[in-house]
Amino acid sequence: MQHWIAKSEPEVYPWSQLVADGSTAWTGIRSAEARNNLRAMKLGDQVLFYHSNTGKEVVGVATVVRESYADPTADGDPRWLAVDLAPVQPLSRPVGLATFKADPLLADTKLVKQGRVSVSPITAAQYERVMALGR
Repeated sequence: MQHWIAKSEPEVYPWSQLVADGSTAWTGIRSAEARNNLRAMKLGDQVLFYHSNTGKEVVGVATVVRESYADPTADGDPRWLAVDLAPVQPLSRPVGLATFKADPLLADTKLVKQGRVSVSPITAAQYERVMALGR
């Protein structure tokens, strides 16, 4: 299993909406690097749901329930992909960007190093660290 961080602006699609919907197509990604990350996602991979812009914190865990397919919002452009995500659990305590930057294990994540990438991998150890901080 792999682990990921997926970012969403809470004004556009918050964690609470994913929970209410039960699952969603993760569409609209128009970065080659993030697209390649979507392509690498597999069923059951765990995804940290990060509120970007407002909050700047991991607020929950989702799982990949459908592997990559053509993004229906891409006007037929086959370069762009989507995956489907479903909620697993909220974090008891959100883990903010400041915590990522201050923690030696998390400071090396793409969330810190390349903050504009909307979908990025993290290691199993980094995932477990976020989960421990979020309990």
